[in-house]
Amino acid sequence: MTDLPLLIRVDGRDRPRLTAELLRLLGDAGAELEDTEQLVVRERLTLDVLVRLPSPDDTVRTAVLAWANGHGLQVDFEQVEARSRRSTLVRHAVTVLGRPLPAAALSAVADAIAATGGNIDRMVRLATEPVTAYDLVVIAGDVEQMRRELGEVARTYGVDVAVQLNGLERRAKRLVVMDVDSTLIVNEVIELLAAEAGRLVEVAAVTGRAMAGELDFEHSLRERVRLLAGLDEAAVARARDQIRLTPGARTFVRTLKRLGFTVAIVSGGFTPFTDWLRHELNLDYAYANTLEVRDGRLTGEVVGPVVDRAGKARLLAEIAAAEGVPLSQTVAVGDGANDLDMLAAAGLGIAFNAKPVVRAQADTTVSVPYLDAILFMLGIRGHDVDRVG
Repeated sequence: MTDLPLLIRVDGRDRPRLTAELLRLLGDAGAELEDTEQLVVRERLTLDVLVRLPSPDDTVRTAVLAWANGHGLQVDFEQVEARSRRSTLVRHAVTVLGRPLPAAALSAVADAIAATGGNIDRMVRLATEPVTAYDLVVIAGDVEQMRRELGEVARTYGVDVAVQLNGLERRAKRLVVMDVDSTLIVNEVIELLAAEAGRLVEVAAVTGRAMAGELDFEHSLRERVRLLAGLDEAAVARARDQIRLTPGARTFVRTLKRLGFTVAIVSGGFTPFTDWLRHELNLDYAYANTLEVRDGRLTGEVVGPVVDRAGKARLLAEIAAAEGVPLSQTVAVGDGANDLDMLAAAGLGIAFNAKPVVRAQADTTVSVPYLDAILFMLGIRGHDVDRVG
């Protein structure tokens, strides 16, 4: 075999059997295959084949040129290094999504990567609906600086950017735990109940401050629940009937389940709502607070421990342990301050249309109003997504 491998690059309109024919031709010539990669964009093929030839003569090159000419293809040859200097370097996945996602935003992402010593090794489009998403495999320089620079790009262009180690653990995520209010559903369930009780203004004011991290969650929850005292179970049922799923919620859950994920919800809300969601979406786990009921009416009290900020993180750990999933292979999704411990404990914490305090501390953000856009942060491609209503 020759000392240096030969890179053969083929370009042209794609058609069946081109790859098979080229590899057969090289195999018949005694070439030793070292690497190959193929990309098709709008029926235009780029095929790279790296081989070592049995001798340095031009017999193989002549045969490949004749084959390419017969199919109207362009072919280039280049003698390359014996070993790639990139093969042992650490790679990160940079996922960019937006609606829209302009070329200027991707240009700014590429500039930020280069400015921090990184280099894009590969780039693929993940999806065009409901958002446009790209996944970049990056040989990273200063990763923390790159995160900061990409965060500035995200804010400037109104897009979302996630940076993750591009290793087995990214591809091995197996548990997703979500908040409910303003995450899985667009509503705040306590406000639905408050509207039934005629106390919406008072409850909404406390809810806003609690989600922004200005109030202790447990204290604020008990304060709001007391305003619901006397509400009958029929009113609770009417509130439950007003639940509206976040756009893409069914697609998100159904796709995760088909791909073998365990899906759970942990809510600072209440069990009549989370039990219904568990049944409706075929969720694996659902945890929330229990409202005390006597003689068919709410007493204004909560029974048992409150699912608060620390409680959500504890439940994430308990579910992961029950499923035999390391925390590094978990994903948490939330929007409020009471989700922060859970987001920090998970392998990937995602702030979904979140309050500023949450966006600032989460691993990454998703700011488009489609829950299924989170799938692309996990590296899932659009054609693998189960589109449902």
